[in-house]
Amino acid sequence: MERRKTRKVKVGTCYVGGDAPVSIQSMTNTDTRDVEATLAQINTLYNAGCEIIRCAVPDMKAAEALKGICEKSPIPVVADIHFDYKLALAAIENGVSALRINPGNIGKVDKVRIVAEAAKAKNLPIRIGVNSGSLEKDILERDGKPTAKGLVESALRHVKILEELEFYDIVVSIKSSDVAMMIDAYRLMSKSCDYPLHLGVTESGTPFRGTIKSSIGLGTLLAEGIGDTVRVSLTSDPIEEIKVAKEILKALKLRKSGLQFISCPTCGRTQINLIKIAEEVEKRLESINKNLKVAVMGCAVNGPGEAREADIGIAGGNGEGLIFKKGVIYKKVKEAELVEELMKEIENM
Repeated sequence: MERRKTRKVKVGTCYVGGDAPVSIQSMTNTDTRDVEATLAQINTLYNAGCEIIRCAVPDMKAAEALKGICEKSPIPVVADIHFDYKLALAAIENGVSALRINPGNIGKVDKVRIVAEAAKAKNLPIRIGVNSGSLEKDILERDGKPTAKGLVESALRHVKILEELEFYDIVVSIKSSDVAMMIDAYRLMSKSCDYPLHLGVTESGTPFRGTIKSSIGLGTLLAEGIGDTVRVSLTSDPIEEIKVAKEILKALKLRKSGLQFISCPTCGRTQINLIKIAEEVEKRLESINKNLKVAVMGCAVNGPGEAREADIGIAGGNGEGLIFKKGVIYKKVKEAELVEELMKEIENM
């Protein structure tokens, strides 16, 4: 697919926009003032595939804690700032790679100017974050409710503030919990500027509903070439956000490396406990860091053929199963031993 051409900004060791691959972000839910706990979570997310991490900065103590966090973080740290421009200045001084602010709630233009100048001096980008819960009163009064047009208008107002200060290292996000509105807003924004876009469905919910909403919202836009970095927002352990984001990108072939897992739905031909086997294999694959495609199929009728592109997999039989490689049957194994034998073969590969 052809991706929308955008400016390219540098976020620490990671690039966003231009010809850079779509990056995966998340946000810590630890107390930022607890450096040890925050770093532990960042390392866990990094090992899962997170490439940019954002930390809330509610007060000056949190801003000061960023120094210890940024010094040891394996990935770029973005400071999430609201209302107090002094927190943004402290975050910059303490080593963050980018800021996430809403220029409209930082204060008067002179305060935004101070932040922009400090960020520019360190070559740090600013992400303008607008969502349906933060629209200006005049926009809400005019439209009666949040709209895609209103979200874009709000974002462009904030962009203009920075542009008038000759600051152009900008990333824009215009999130909504309404998936259709979010899609419309990003489509409109993509036609209104060439800044890289940070995609997300905000407040998307628990893993079940949130994964569905995020997959539709992010997947639709990414398939249209819109979006340069993503964050899946789930009411869960942030590591689940990374898992979902990786799968969305892999499904669209925006990530070519890494392990892929496919499994078929059950049907009347299934004679093994396919659901249990698939769940166990998927869980055990979480610790495997290989560029492999693994398939778990319910029967030997279509299994190997349908999963011919898989590197290795299982096709169920009557109390037993076939292990196949590249669609070719390799050996027959009893049902109780299928998972272990499969994992052994994967390790050997």
